[in-house]
Amino acid sequence: MSRPLAGSAVLVLGAGMVGVCTALELQARGAKVTLIDRRAPGRETSYGNAGVVARSSMVPLNNPGLWRELPALLGNRRAALRWDIGFVLRNLSWTARFLANARRRAFDATAAALDALICLSIDEHLRLLAQCRLEAHLSRRGWLHLYRSDEGFARGGRIRAKLGERGVDAAELSAAELRELEPALKPVFRHGLWIRGGCALDNPGAVVEGYARAFAERGGQIVAAEIVAAELGEDGARLLTADGATLGADQAVICLGPWGRDFLRRLGYRALMGFERGYHRHFSGPAPAAGNAALGRPVHDIAGGYVLAPMQPGLRLTTGVELCDRQAEPDYRQLALAEQAARQAVDLGEARDEKPWLGVRPTFPDSRPVIGALPGQRNLWVCFGHQHIGFSTGPGSARILADLMEGRAPPVPAEPFRPGRYIARI
Repeated sequence: MSRPLAGSAVLVLGAGMVGVCTALELQARGAKVTLIDRRAPGRETSYGNAGVVARSSMVPLNNPGLWRELPALLGNRRAALRWDIGFVLRNLSWTARFLANARRRAFDATAAALDALICLSIDEHLRLLAQCRLEAHLSRRGWLHLYRSDEGFARGGRIRAKLGERGVDAAELSAAELRELEPALKPVFRHGLWIRGGCALDNPGAVVEGYARAFAERGGQIVAAEIVAAELGEDGARLLTADGATLGADQAVICLGPWGRDFLRRLGYRALMGFERGYHRHFSGPAPAAGNAALGRPVHDIAGGYVLAPMQPGLRLTTGVELCDRQAEPDYRQLALAEQAARQAVDLGEARDEKPWLGVRPTFPDSRPVIGALPGQRNLWVCFGHQHIGFSTGPGSARILADLMEGRAPPVPAEPFRPGRYIARI
C-alpha cells in the first residue's frame, strides 16, 4: 500500500552521513524533516574515515580469509585487528555469530547485498555532490590494495576472485607498475590491486556538513539536542531532550550509529550489535622542496593493516579494527603499529594533530546494516549498523528506507537489511 511522505512530519535522530542523507531523501519526497544530534553534522564517526567510496568495500572483515588468520590474531599484536578479552567475553553471542558469518555461504550473501547497496550509493553520492556543489572534494582515481609479499598476494586470491565475479573494475599491478602509478610509494610492495572504479573524497566531514547545509537551505530544521526518552503511539512519536524540550512528529528514524543500541534499549528492544573502533592521525607528507612525489590516491597496505589517504588536512593514516566497548579508554598501540608500517611505505612527515582521533563503528554479526521498520512499530524506523562503510553507503541506505516508508519496492532488495535479523523486544 502506498504511503506518500509528502506533508508528513519526520524526526531523524543522528546527523552522520546516514542521518543527513536520510533527512535529504525524506525532504525531497515532501516530508517536513527535523534532523537532531547532540553535535554538529558530520562530527562523530562520519568524520574519521578514509573517504573511499568503492565497490571493493563489499568485502567485510568477517570474510572467509578471517578463519585462516585467526591463529595469528589470537596474539593480539596485529595492526589490522586488536581485541579486548573483556568485550569478547561480554559479547559471546555477537562474537560467535560474527565468526559464523565469515563462512562462504554467508559471506557470499553479504557481499551481494553490500555490492548492491554500494552501487546504489555511488550513483546517489555523485548526484548529491553535484547538487550541493561539493565536487571539488571528489577524486575518481580509484584506490590501491598493496601486498608486501608473494605469499600475501596469494592469500588475497579469493577476495580478488570475488571482486572479479561481481564485475568490479580492478587491475593487478606488478612492483614496477605500482612505482609508475604511485611514485610516492617506497619499493616495499611486490604486488598491487588498483580498484579503478572507486571514488575518494578529501574531506569526509566537510562533505557531510555540505549535505546538511543543503538540507537546511531547502527548509530543513537542524536541532542540537540529546534525546533521553521517547514515547511511541499510533498517532506518532514524541521525543524528550536532555533540557526538557519535547519534539513530536508523525514518524521518527533512528540513525544513531554506535549509539543506536543504547537508544533501543530504552525503548525495550535488544540489538545484537558490536563495535569496531578505529583511529586516525594526519601527517604532513613529504616536503615539497625535497622534490618527492605526493600520494595520488588512498592505499590499503594489507600486511601493514592501515589505510593512508591524501586529505585536505594532510595524509590521513587510519587504523584497522579495535573490538572493544564503545566507551573504553583509547589505546593508541594500534595506531603506533600502523604508523610504523606506514613509514616503511611512504614519507609520512610530521604529525599534524596534537591528539589522534578515535571513532566507533557499529557492526551487526553479518556486517550489514538494519534498514526498515522497528519490529512491532508503525512509525519508528531504523537505519544504522553500517560497520566501516557508513560514509560510502549512506545515500543508498536513505533511498531504500524512504521507499520502505512509502510502501514502495526499493531499487535493490531490502530483505538482506531487515531489522528483525538482530533486533527484538526484550
